[in-house]
Amino acid sequence: MIELTHAAWVLIADGEKALFLRNVTDGADPYLDVIRKEEQDNPKDIDQSANRPGRMADTGHGQRSALDDTDWHELAKERFASDLADMLYKQAHKGAFDAIVLVAPPETLGELRANLHQEVKNKVIGEVPKTLTNHPVDEIEKIVKKELESA
Repeated sequence: MIELTHAAWVLIADGEKALFLRNVTDGADPYLDVIRKEEQDNPKDIDQSANRPGRMADTGHGQRSALDDTDWHELAKERFASDLADMLYKQAHKGAFDAIVLVAPPETLGELRANLHQEVKNKVIGEVPKTLTNHPVDEIEKIVKKELESA
């Protein structure tokens, strides 16, 4: 069982939005206060792509194959996770938090984890692989508490 201590942070993120919360009570009855919101403008891939996918000659006579186009939407999500990791490092380095719980969909959580500085990794007390960015804060409190108790 992991307890959400007083002043612990909770990061709720997906590939486009993030909510930084701080627990102002204790783990038995967490009350999360919003301390920062981040949002990235990330249009659908089709809106970001400039051209149709390219083609290249194959080994056979007159044959051509399509090349995969870059998924700009997915790249922006990965970049957002990297930016969040940088923000967390700056805050951890300033001593803004001693403990943090990361809450994000599995793909984003993996991307975030891969980009975290060791100083932040040492402060991670739990991870919740769920998408909670569109949930109200009172629901987030209940879900995070339940997930940490079962960890």
